[in-house]
Amino acid sequence: MCGITGVYAFNEIGRISLIHLQQATHSLAHRGPDAQDSFIDYFVGLGHCRLSIIDLSAAANQPMSDESGRYVIVFNGEIYNYRPLREHLMEMGYSFRTQSDTEVLLHAYRHWGKDCLHQLQGFFAFAIYDKQEKSLFIARDRFGIKPLYWYLDEDRFLFASELRSILHYGIEKKINAAALLAYLQLNYVPAPFCMLEGVQQLEPGHFIFLRAGKMEKQAYYRLEAAVPATPPPDYKTAQKTLRTLLEKAVAKRLIADVPVGTFLSGGIDSSIVSILAALQGQKIQAFSVSFPENRFYDELPYAEAVARRYHIEHRVFELREYDMLHHIDPILEHFDEPFADSSAIAVYMISLHARKEVKAILSGDGADEVFGGYQKHLAEYYARRRASWAWLLALPYAISRHLPQHRNGFLPNKIRQFNRFMEGLRLPPQERYWRWASITPYRQALQLLQDSFKETQAIEAFEQLRQSCTQHIDGNDLNEVLQADLRLVLPNDMLKKVDSMSMAHALEVRVPFLDHELVEFAFSLPGSYKVARGMRKRLLQDAFRELLPEALYRRPKKGFEVPIAAWLRGPLRHRVENDWLADDFVEAQGVFKPDAVRQLKKQLFSKNPGDAHARVWALISFQVWWKKVFQN
Repeated sequence: MCGITGVYAFNEIGRISLIHLQQATHSLAHRGPDAQDSFIDYFVGLGHCRLSIIDLSAAANQPMSDESGRYVIVFNGEIYNYRPLREHLMEMGYSFRTQSDTEVLLHAYRHWGKDCLHQLQGFFAFAIYDKQEKSLFIARDRFGIKPLYWYLDEDRFLFASELRSILHYGIEKKINAAALLAYLQLNYVPAPFCMLEGVQQLEPGHFIFLRAGKMEKQAYYRLEAAVPATPPPDYKTAQKTLRTLLEKAVAKRLIADVPVGTFLSGGIDSSIVSILAALQGQKIQAFSVSFPENRFYDELPYAEAVARRYHIEHRVFELREYDMLHHIDPILEHFDEPFADSSAIAVYMISLHARKEVKAILSGDGADEVFGGYQKHLAEYYARRRASWAWLLALPYAISRHLPQHRNGFLPNKIRQFNRFMEGLRLPPQERYWRWASITPYRQALQLLQDSFKETQAIEAFEQLRQSCTQHIDGNDLNEVLQADLRLVLPNDMLKKVDSMSMAHALEVRVPFLDHELVEFAFSLPGSYKVARGMRKRLLQDAFRELLPEALYRRPKKGFEVPIAAWLRGPLRHRVENDWLADDFVEAQGVFKPDAVRQLKKQLFSKNPGDAHARVWALISFQVWWKKVFQN
């Protein structure tokens, strides 16, 4: 895990950006505190901050050149199959000076060119400069585990692991209205959008190639090409294959020259990963959090059951309200563009503690999107099977709409989920997917914005994004919804959250469930293997049932949440009303309509706040980012 950045100048004007390379590189030091260096070749500059995981020697520092000096690489990520690739390349005549996966990747590009991407197993964002050809090749991994931003104008091409680095090169700062509209609905900015106009996120499974002032952007990986298998394996055979693939995925991700731990939340996914890691025979530390002041969010007993059964060294950190509130400002300041998934707070805190013990962690991220673990997946299963019984829910819905609904208690949360289910029930599959993926309905998001952010071009760009995310959903198989989540929710929300919060502490997080061979197998199976008869992640739970403590099998998913609603209505209320969303600030800022913001605050502090806390948190995250970018 590292931070990368660079400049590819097209002329002397663009070359001026190179004077900012060192500062842009240093801004990523939190991602890689072990070494920092840069490379300049007149029109091209590359910067790197290193977090050393494989081959800890200085010889493996970056930017790294091959022995001829023709090729130079900066690389963020890990290549898990680097050892067999290394052996193959040595047979082809390549020599190695280090034991690093970086050098293997560099020689793989020398040998296969762009096609090297198909040889890689791992997660990555990297750039390789060819001095002789004067070309730059940058790529992002198949599922977007590692981030990569880029910017292009007539004078230069810029790239970086984080937006904050690109800002150091000096670019025009203007809000992307389409990205803002998407953010207000989703609570995150989906690729290729970025909150700043002119900057884009490189989509997962894409590369960019620059030469002679021309840029080519292309997809090298699409999951759709891997499915479906006809006929699929029977259910028991599928379980056996899944166990084998996941065992291999975990084993590959334990390869490191530093200790590797696991996140153990107490849920199914992290429990399976921790169990498989422990069964590899290595000494594993598992890290959990408890919420002693709010047992509704606490899953510690389940995590303890796993740790006891498999004799895992278990580290538990108590997260109390004071500790989390104390870190609210550093967390909000760390996001380099607005991000409002409040569970990021818990990820930040556990990463802070885990980093004191290990430099690399295995997590269960990705399992929900691949195997159908969210409540909305079960809701979609039922929505596609509705028939004459649907009318029976009309009266309960008419009543439940007026009852308290929020996430801070069992019954209010169930009412909230039921109401969202009813909202989507009568919608066609594509519209239903977007509604259930959103926090804020489209019209309500529009109502928050000043008219200057509602220009036709921005709305059209937003609509194109929405259509591209839902175009393959036609109601035939639940895999359509899971694939949409894999393209939209996973890289832009879940993986963004984990990367940003863990790398704030220079902690590498590895995700076995996103091994591409495992994912391709999972999507070769019918959706009914994953969600059926009221059970989510059916195949995953059945495949590992004998390894899991009985209490974990079929237990409801809670998620890694924090009581953000209670905080905003309690200890943070003063800051909501007098700082982040103060009337005079909103008025002077000119982004949101003051009356709409006031109405939203009124709903938040009412007896029936609904999802107002999530929408308010999105505005708060935006306001902190806006001040940092436009007022500093």
